[in-house]
Amino acid sequence: MRILHIAGKYLDQPRLVSEFADKVPLLLTTGMGLYGAKQIYQAPKGKKKDTAIKLMSVLSLTGASALLLRRKPDFNKAKHNALIDDFIKNADKTLISKTQKTLEKAKNKILSFNDIQYLDSHLNKNKKGREFFNKLIPEPENITSKEIFKEIKWLSLMGFLPVAGGVSGGVLGDMLTDKNWKNKFPDKIKEGAYQFLANIFLCNVGAGAALGIMEKLNIKSKSARATGMIAGIITTGIIGGNFIANYIGKKCIDPLFKNASASGRKPEALDVGLHADDIATVAVLSGLKWIEPALPILYSISGYRAGIGYRNIYKNEDKKTTVTDTYIYNKI
Repeated sequence: MRILHIAGKYLDQPRLVSEFADKVPLLLTTGMGLYGAKQIYQAPKGKKKDTAIKLMSVLSLTGASALLLRRKPDFNKAKHNALIDDFIKNADKTLISKTQKTLEKAKNKILSFNDIQYLDSHLNKNKKGREFFNKLIPEPENITSKEIFKEIKWLSLMGFLPVAGGVSGGVLGDMLTDKNWKNKFPDKIKEGAYQFLANIFLCNVGAGAALGIMEKLNIKSKSARATGMIAGIITTGIIGGNFIANYIGKKCIDPLFKNASASGRKPEALDVGLHADDIATVAVLSGLKWIEPALPILYSISGYRAGIGYRNIYKNEDKKTTVTDTYIYNKI
C-alpha cells in the first residue's frame, strides 16, 4: 500500500532519525529516573534507603551499558542541503515550482507526513524526481548474507551489555545493603541468562537464520523477508527460547550454586511485550533506520529484570504468591 510506503519515508528521514537518536540518552535516563522514584516512593519506610541504593545501582549500570554500542546515524546537514540545492537548480522548472517550498523547508526542519505525501505525489512522476527522492530519503536496502551475521553479532552484543550491566548493578546493590548478598546472586545470573537467551539472542538467531535462507532462495520482497524473520523469531525465540533458557539454567547454572532455587521461569505478558525489540530486529535487518536508535531503551528492560533477579513467582512477606514487583525490595 502506498500509504505504508509514505509512512516509511516519513519515519526514515535522516534528520528525524538523527534527532531522535540524540534524544535517546535523555529519554532513557529520564524514564529510569521516574520509574526509580516511583519504586522508592512505594517502598515501606524502613526499606526506602536500601531500595534507593539497589535501584540506583541497577538502573545506572543498565542504562550506561545499554548506550555503549549505540550507533550514531550518518546525517550530514551540509550534504543534505547541497543535494536539495542541486536538484532545485537543475530539475524541471514546472516540478520545482510545485515542490521548492517544501524542499526549502526540508533544509532546516523535519518534514511532516503530509509534506512527504506531497513530495511523493510530485517527485515520483519522472525518473529524476524519483532518483532524487530516494537520495533525500534512502529506501531500505536488503542486506546480504554476509552482512546478516555482522548485524546479528552487533544486535546480540548490544543486547548482552545491558543485561550484564543490570546483573552487575544488582550484585553491587546487594553488596552495599545485604550481608547475605550471595544468596541472591544465582537468581540474577539465571534471570540474566533467561533474558539474554529467550528475549534477545535466540530471537536474533531465528531472524538471521530465516533471512539467510531467504537470501539463498533469492527472495527479494521486503514483506516476504519480514514475514519470514518474524516466523524465525517465533520458532527459535518465543517458542524455543523459554525451554532452552530454563534448561541451561537448570543444567548449567544451578549446579554452580548451592543456594540456587530449582524454580524455572515462565513466560508472561511483559516477556511477550519485550519481543517488541524483535520487531526492531526485523526492522534493522530489513534496512529500516528509524527503529535502531530505540534499541538501548528496549534492551534496558531486559537488563533491569536481570538486575533485580526477577524469577516470576515469589512469596511476599504475607506468604502470598505474587508476580508483581511493586515493592522491589522483595526481589533485590
